[in-house]
Amino acid sequence: MPFVSVRITRDGVTREQKAQVIAEITDTLKRVLGKPPELTHIVIEEVDTDNWGYAGVSATEHRKK
Repeated sequence: MPFVSVRITRDGVTREQKAQVIAEITDTLKRVLGKPPELTHIVIEEVDTDNWGYAGVSATEHRKK
């Protein structure tokens, strides 16, 4: 049973875009590794930009620049 966790910032990603990500990751696991789609689990976690940091500051602060 493949399990894939995808973390992205919460900033305007649409339901359709997330559905496409799920479908394409599932297809890749089927095509490359032969994993059955009915056993493949994809979880998308959306993280607030205040809770995502890099280079010493939050993503919120980076985007203000």
